[in-house]
Amino acid sequence: TEESVRRAIAIQLIINRELGLAQNYNPLQGSFIIEELTELVEEAILAEFDRLTERGGVLGAMETMYQRGKIQDESLYYEEQKDSGAYPIVGINTYVDPAKAGKVDRPPLLIRSSDGEKDAQIAGLAATHKLNAAASGPALERVREACRRKGNIFEALLEAAKCCSLGQISATLYQMGGQYRRNM
Repeated sequence: TEESVRRAIAIQLIINRELGLAQNYNPLQGSFIIEELTELVEEAILAEFDRLTERGGVLGAMETMYQRGKIQDESLYYEEQKDSGAYPIVGINTYVDPAKAGKVDRPPLLIRSSDGEKDAQIAGLAATHKLNAAASGPALERVREACRRKGNIFEALLEAAKCCSLGQISATLYQMGGQYRRNM
């Protein structure tokens, strides 16, 4: 079909345009390009490991939110490159199907919940707490006891999830374990 032909051509375009392997002779049998790409990836990984080490390792970098900032910066850079067309992506901003040209798939608008919906959720949570008041206390106590014994708390958590809210379970675990602090 026309669609299958278009898909087959798109695969070749992706290989040629985005990877550039078709511009190199025999890329899969020990060619220069595979060795060069491998070395570039290794250098980038080692450089990132060095940046993490400078910040005190993974946990030290987490404390300064290095990873989160890096991900946000890279995502913003990628989106700007994609939107401007500087970073070509087959089927998105290059080699677009003529039948779909000009038709932009936009993400749906975010729909915010109304005050009534929020109040209904809060009322539902309160009703769940009231309905399970007798069962939630003992279930949370079993979670506390499993924490005290320093055993596997999974079974106690599964039973607690049947009658307790996520907030109740989280508060119990926080009460028993406290806040995570890195050993210095």
